Amino acid sequence: MNRSAVSQRISSILNDIQRLQSALYAMNATDIQRYPDNYEVLSTDAALRAETVACRLRHLLYVTTGVRKSEYLTSAAETQGVEIRQRGGIVEITLPCLLPKRKQSHSTEYLIDPLTAALERYVMGHAVQRFRRCTICFSHNYSRENPERRVRDYDNLEVKQILDAVAAYLLVDDGGLLCDVYHTTKLADMDCTRIFVMDTSRFPVWLDSQGIAAQAIGSA
Repeated sequence: MNRSAVSQRISSILNDIQRLQSALYAMNATDIQRYPDNYEVLSTDAALRAETVACRLRHLLYVTTGVRKSEYLTSAAETQGVEIRQRGGIVEITLPCLLPKRKQSHSTEYLIDPLTAALERYVMGHAVQRFRRCTICFSHNYSRENPERRVRDYDNLEVKQILDAVAAYLLVDDGGLLCDVYHTTKLADMDCTRIFVMDTSRFPVWLDSQGIAAQAIGSA
């Protein structure tokens, strides 16, 4: 890529950063108690702009340097705080955020690419047996310090791409006859999403141990 094209991309990203800065100033000037709806719109706009900037910078990095995409995304997963561990035959994936709403492409890319890199690295370094008949539980944890009206309907969340990433590394098949999907919502210390992947036979015991009531949304 020639220098002129690089400069144009950088200038465009700088414009996005300026718009992000304006959104943050507006957030800071808005009374969250008196105008919660306005604050929500502004904060959503700011968050999406930040994710767009991050994704655009990633793309620029890939085409202008020798940094390999897989290497960078592994670092991005660590920076974001994506964690994967396996205990008692259950794989637990922690994402340091709530799942994005559907059709927010940049937001999804910001999360999916590092998650995929983290899953690839994990299965290469650990003995992981692919699940054949499995249940996947999404635990959506909302910070109790924020209004409960933030809690979203499950059908308004971008789940399919997360499932596809998990299935590619942990499942034999994510078809409806082999994979059940459940959701639950909790109030917690911070926003995050935890994904539990287990053999279906383990699910009733796991659910009881969590002290939660899950809502089935159908098969994957």
